[in-house]
Amino acid sequence: MTIPIPALTWLRHYDKSWLRGDVVAGITLAAYLLPAALGDASLARLKPEAGLYACLFGGLVFWLFCSSRHTSITVTSAISLLIGASLGDLAGGDTSRFGALAACTALLVALIAFIAWLVRAGSIINFISESVMVGFKCGVALFLASTQLPKLFGFPGEHANFWKNSWTFLENLGQTNSAALAVGGIALAVLVFGKIFLKHKPVALFVVVGGIVASEWLGLKDHGVKLLGDVPNGLPHLDLMAIPWADLNELLPLAFACFLLGAVETAAIGRTFMAKHGGRLDANQEFLALAASNLAAGLGSGYPVSGGMSQSLVNEGGGARTPLSGAVAAGIILVVVLFFSQLLAGLPQPVLAAVVLVAVASLFKLSTLQQLWRSDRPEFVVAMAAIIGVLGQGLLRGVMIGAIISLMLLIRRTSRPHVAFLGRIAGTRRFSDRERHPNNELIPGVLIFRPESGLLYFNMDHVHDTIAEWVRAESPPPRLVVLDLSAAPYVDMHAAHMLGGLAEELTASGVRVQAVEARSSVRERLRSEGVDAKLGGIDRFTTVADAVEAAQPPPPT
Repeated sequence: MTIPIPALTWLRHYDKSWLRGDVVAGITLAAYLLPAALGDASLARLKPEAGLYACLFGGLVFWLFCSSRHTSITVTSAISLLIGASLGDLAGGDTSRFGALAACTALLVALIAFIAWLVRAGSIINFISESVMVGFKCGVALFLASTQLPKLFGFPGEHANFWKNSWTFLENLGQTNSAALAVGGIALAVLVFGKIFLKHKPVALFVVVGGIVASEWLGLKDHGVKLLGDVPNGLPHLDLMAIPWADLNELLPLAFACFLLGAVETAAIGRTFMAKHGGRLDANQEFLALAASNLAAGLGSGYPVSGGMSQSLVNEGGGARTPLSGAVAAGIILVVVLFFSQLLAGLPQPVLAAVVLVAVASLFKLSTLQQLWRSDRPEFVVAMAAIIGVLGQGLLRGVMIGAIISLMLLIRRTSRPHVAFLGRIAGTRRFSDRERHPNNELIPGVLIFRPESGLLYFNMDHVHDTIAEWVRAESPPPRLVVLDLSAAPYVDMHAAHMLGGLAEELTASGVRVQAVEARSSVRERLRSEGVDAKLGGIDRFTTVADAVEAAQPPPPT
């Protein structure tokens, strides 16, 4: 088995003129990743260095394996919240065990991603609909606000579900620390201003540095403002705590949820940039890149990583030409971790909360929800169900609810395919759906149907009932029913026999049935099941127009 490493190919053809853009983009990306890593680590309820380690080690390998030129690997708010909300009970309040469980989760994500690459399961990302992801992200944004607002106001919060967090926040508003709120409010205002007027610039880094300076200058700790605390210099020791087998079973659903989120997000980012700059995304190669980066993050005392949309936009906006920009960013983070991480100890927690709130504000897609409400009510209901699942059942169960809803939606759609009722386009021998083109001509005494799906055991009842009800409603009864099978790429054994049964029912009531324009594999199936004669005989020459014209009464003599 050969493991593909795309970097070995594009590095051989690397143009020196690209280097400046990659280096500038890498510096800009590192400036954005550093505060985001600290903020997301706090969401995961991990030590600040865990976020730095995850971005560092994940970034050092992701660029070698990814197929997208602009995707940046990082810790994300959604996965961080998932980790923080899911590991608390399992860790039992032991911070070192919490970190070991988070690192082990990253290793399990790596294993799942590697298996997905082995079996070429790139299409798995299509099983989570966009409406479910919109709902999940909106729910995450609301949950996030409930965890960060207490930090912004300077008092302890809950680590429970959205409703309990919100109630605790409202109950404790009287305990607001004015110094913490002032510092956090200023940081929030600067970040919002930067997001509007200085897009894709490292405003968050400026805010973090400003917060550290203000903390020392104003003595914020003496005013009750909680600071980030010590961030150790140097690389972590390779010390994997033994995790009992029972805990691994508990971690598997969490790891799968993290993989699912990471795979969907990483693929969505890659598709976005491929559509903009050209090329084709290899989803299976992205699985391998996720596997390598999560393996490195887990071994390096980090936690699960995936592609980050805002970080990738910063990378692209900085002028990145190749994935080398990710390696440059990881190198800068390495320097910070080795020599300068102790400078982060004075960062006020309200400033960090402001960074987190603004960084994930884009998760709440109100305009998308409004668009779904206007254009597709079933999809809106799905999105709302995902939001409610996250807020009411927690992030991990919310992901599972989203996956189940997606599968149910897929099953519902495939079990109820559209059966087009055809009419003739005026002045031609062509026929199309009268639902879309009501001016199409009806043929007296003839009903023409086109099932627009493969015909399988789970959707044939719907096709059978739709055609039978239409025929029963026709007055007077038609002489001929034409089944246009051109849009049915596959017919299984059960569906073939149901088609034969439908033909027998209609023939018994005096209606002739003629199937036309079936593909070769469909013709072979109908013949092998012995139902082709019931359908008027199957050949590759007769068209809908031929069948209609043959059914017309001869002109009077």
